[in-house]
Amino acid sequence: MAFNFGGAAGNASAFGGFGATTTAGTGSSFSFSTPANAGASLFGNTQNKGFGFSSALGTSAGTGFSALGGAGLGFGGFTGISGIQPQTQQGGVFSQQASHSSQLYNTASALSAPSVLNDERDSILARWNQLQAFWGAGKGYFTSSAPPVEFSQENPFCRFKAVGYSCVPGVKDEDGLVALALSKRESDVRAQQQQLVESLHKVLGGVPTLTVNVEGVRALPDDQTEVIVYLVERSPNGTSKRVPASTLYSFMEQMNVKNQLQQLSVFMTVSRTALTPAQLKQLLQNPPAGVDPIIWEQAKVDNPDPEKLIPVPMVGFRELLRRLKIQDQMSKQHQTRVDIISNDISELQRNQATTAAKITQYKRKLMDLSHRVLQVLIKQEVQRKSGYAIQLDEEHLRVQLETIQSELNAPTQFKGRLNELMSQIRMQNHFGAVRSEERYRVDADLLREIKQHLKHQQEGLSHLISVIKDDLDDIRTVEDGLQDSVHGRSSKLS
Repeated sequence: MAFNFGGAAGNASAFGGFGATTTAGTGSSFSFSTPANAGASLFGNTQNKGFGFSSALGTSAGTGFSALGGAGLGFGGFTGISGIQPQTQQGGVFSQQASHSSQLYNTASALSAPSVLNDERDSILARWNQLQAFWGAGKGYFTSSAPPVEFSQENPFCRFKAVGYSCVPGVKDEDGLVALALSKRESDVRAQQQQLVESLHKVLGGVPTLTVNVEGVRALPDDQTEVIVYLVERSPNGTSKRVPASTLYSFMEQMNVKNQLQQLSVFMTVSRTALTPAQLKQLLQNPPAGVDPIIWEQAKVDNPDPEKLIPVPMVGFRELLRRLKIQDQMSKQHQTRVDIISNDISELQRNQATTAAKITQYKRKLMDLSHRVLQVLIKQEVQRKSGYAIQLDEEHLRVQLETIQSELNAPTQFKGRLNELMSQIRMQNHFGAVRSEERYRVDADLLREIKQHLKHQQEGLSHLISVIKDDLDDIRTVEDGLQDSVHGRSSKLS
């Protein structure tokens, strides 16, 4: 049965790349110009493109999933597959199969029928070998003429195994993202980020046409930090492009460059590139070393999101602890982000309330100004028309205004309704003012109840303190009595 450890699936995508690194060629030239042949990389060396997460999670074909579980979680069976370095000898595959069969036979002999002492003690030795195989450590002696079998956590009989899920990286090789794991705290790295960028630029040759950029900085467990960088190359014609992640990673994996990076507290480099469909298919078809194929198939069936997650083995409590630390770290980061979003929402709500109040104020001011402008226009029009006879259109307006005035003054029509509305508005304003005044007041009865409750609490605390004091006095009395009895006995014995 496959186990999914929840948030560790989402965490391992960001941190899972830090594992065993790929061994690349040690070319000495450092040039971003177009290579003369198709086989040479931009850094003057070649990189093995075999399937082993060298372009995705920063591990080689021999180490397999060591990036997700630490060194030593290799996928047996990945070597010799098409797409990795081909076999150069005719009997290479058959010799590997024969060696694997011999190892299985020796293991089976150590667990079931060892013949070291040739008596009943061999059965005890077999049980001891089984126990060692179950916990994944120790040596299994099965005959006096052959060396013992080394039991590791990758052996098929180890019980401390489970299967979790990790996110598949979604970035491309053209994005040029390379993750650097530093043995420093996040605060120290952020404080010295500019110095780190300048130092990386010097390590990469100090070429003026190259620029080191930081994509992101993230805290890791055990006071470690992940820094994602990419390199931009500027051409003479003014255009710029990112250096591919595989090319930059291959250069950083050279021995001399790696030594310089170690002086900058960089203990691991990982190329952040996505898996190709062929690599993903090959990964899912071959169970990891020591993992039961049935459990591996069940893990693929139980995958909650096959498009984004892949099953990964978790061997031993150390790997489980690592994933729990990553999950706890990501939970803290998510909570921090949620707190920031909550503060932003509160600030936006305050700004919205302030803006709404300002809009209402500006509306009232606009209405007031409109009335003032209308009064100015009326006075101006009166002065302009002074001395002239009333015209025909003005007479029509006067008649219409008188008609409207008479309708408004009619007690059974609009005037009564207006008076009623005005009275209701005054009442609402009065009640609103009363409520606004009483908003911050406490009812007298409720205040008395609160005071009485607090008084009872105070009396209870005082009574409790007095009981404790009495108990302490009693304890002192008992201690004094015990001391007196001890002294009395000692005097009698003397």
